[in-house]
Amino acid sequence: MAKVRVRFAPSPTGPLHIGGVRTALYNYLFARQHGGDMILRIEDTDQTRFVPGAEDYIIEALTWLGITFDEGVHIGGAYGPYRQSDRKAMYKQYADQLLRDGWAYYAFDKPEALEAKRKEFEQQKKTFQYDCHTRGDMQNSLTLSAEEVQRRLDSGEHYVVRFKFPADLDITVHDLIRGDVTMNSNLLDDKVLFKSDGMPTYHLANIVDDHTMEVSHVIRGEEWLPSAPLHVMLYRAFGWEDTMPQFAHLPLLLKPEGNGKLSKRDGDRLGFPVFPLDWIDPHSGEKSSGYRERGYFPEAVVNMLALLGWNPGTEQELFTMDELIKAFDISRISKNGAKFNVDKAKWFNHQYMQQHSDEEVAAMFQPSLDEHGIVADHDYVVKVCGMMKERINFISEMWDTTSYFFVAPTEYDPAAIKKRWKAGMTGHMRKVIEILDTQPFEYEALHKALLDDYIAANQLNTGQIMNSLRLAVVGKTVGPDMLTLVMMLGKEETKRRVERAISVIGEPDSDNQ
Repeated sequence: MAKVRVRFAPSPTGPLHIGGVRTALYNYLFARQHGGDMILRIEDTDQTRFVPGAEDYIIEALTWLGITFDEGVHIGGAYGPYRQSDRKAMYKQYADQLLRDGWAYYAFDKPEALEAKRKEFEQQKKTFQYDCHTRGDMQNSLTLSAEEVQRRLDSGEHYVVRFKFPADLDITVHDLIRGDVTMNSNLLDDKVLFKSDGMPTYHLANIVDDHTMEVSHVIRGEEWLPSAPLHVMLYRAFGWEDTMPQFAHLPLLLKPEGNGKLSKRDGDRLGFPVFPLDWIDPHSGEKSSGYRERGYFPEAVVNMLALLGWNPGTEQELFTMDELIKAFDISRISKNGAKFNVDKAKWFNHQYMQQHSDEEVAAMFQPSLDEHGIVADHDYVVKVCGMMKERINFISEMWDTTSYFFVAPTEYDPAAIKKRWKAGMTGHMRKVIEILDTQPFEYEALHKALLDDYIAANQLNTGQIMNSLRLAVVGKTVGPDMLTLVMMLGKEETKRRVERAISVIGEPDSDNQ
């Protein structure tokens, strides 16, 4: 097999959708597995949709995710330039070649004439398309004399160059995921390839660039499958069929409900990002949230996306990038769309949280402590993070989960008071203080004195007393093993918290019995 060369070719029209990220990832895995090259090409032929900052955003997002390139707009390479607007001069010669060889024609139809034709077809309950059935009735170089065509060109009249599909031809596209896909040319419109402003459309530029950059495999979203017959025919028209890349059209990322393509609106509605990084629209100022700023680890996003549409054939769910490269098999990509699962995305982040060392988690948590004005011993912070990281999916959740390790409660959950703090509880809490004062401050000694010698021996309700103790120490009935928490906080801090709870909550009135 010739050297594998793949490309990721986004348009700089806004933030990179997470579905586009998955396309880049699959290209990357395929290239690295085969020892090939990965190219980043910016397809900006449609200058009307260009959005400032989008190109830099794409590069930053992919860099954050660890998807690296061998050639591209940001690093150069032997097949550049890698921005289509910088390649503008080369496309006209290819459009001219197609015109010369009879594979394309000039079309001079004005917008109002095309609109009139559409309305005419609508009245007949038909849909108009510019194709082998209708082009003979239109203003183009197939219906006008050569002299008239030349006159219009010389006068600077607006034109487009359209591909000339042969009539009634079955065109087969071999797809690495879907097998052979065949479409008849009678169903296809004569797509615009080139415009009189000197800019090619996506279709012409895409084929020319893939050929001149020696791309071996085109791995892209299934929305391009309807265009694949045109692309195959362009390779044929140019005489490049022998070096035509192999195609693989990836399934869509679907809404969590499964009905339709995942959109930004779905993310806004259900509270999850559909972009890798935060994005601020330069025109409206509207902010869209990204996975990075929401606290996702890049490894978790990569792992989650890899399994949305691809099945490794094993039970394994957690993969490093190197493991993904080894395991990736393009034939195991599903033909069907993959439903996005918000909870699964959080699950992946949780798994990667556990893989980070306690020191690393503490370092990530430190800015939150600084923000809350907490000055704490480093080893203590590390120990807290190690104890509590299993309970969170994101670092941003750590403060709410652990704040009571650093700050004594000033309020107590009313529902917990009503449920747990029954008559006589202040006496039980004073007994806890007595045990802390009289017993060795060691886990086993406290466990025996409190749970065995006091609660069990007096046939008291363990849940009521231990949960009331938790309420006194934490302010609510959450947290790790109670005596482990006591050992972390220390004897004096625990006593202070219990004493304050006795003072603030006091004895319940008769309504709380």
